[in-house]
Amino acid sequence: MSVILKPIVTEKMTAQGDKMNRYGFQVERTANKVEIKKAVEELYNVQVVDVNTLVVAPRRTARYTRSGVIEGKKSAYKKAIVTLKEGEVIDFYSNI
Repeated sequence: MSVILKPIVTEKMTAQGDKMNRYGFQVERTANKVEIKKAVEELYNVQVVDVNTLVVAPRRTARYTRSGVIEGKKSAYKKAIVTLKEGEVIDFYSNI
């Protein structure tokens, strides 16, 4: 099973990919930086220089409906921000 769950494709991460050669991935909670580096290098055939990880806290949500307030939360996840070697690029849209 892969350590990488899915790439994070947002405006902020796309801008970092263009300017600073950094890409974001949602990864398994138990994954460490070495495993993440190996997985990205094997999956995308690039050379990884640096890996930063963080755990994104769960967010509380609330909706106001006719029957009352419905409360819930979005689950927490681990995010890895990977810096690639200068000149290398990951194209997430190539296999669409």
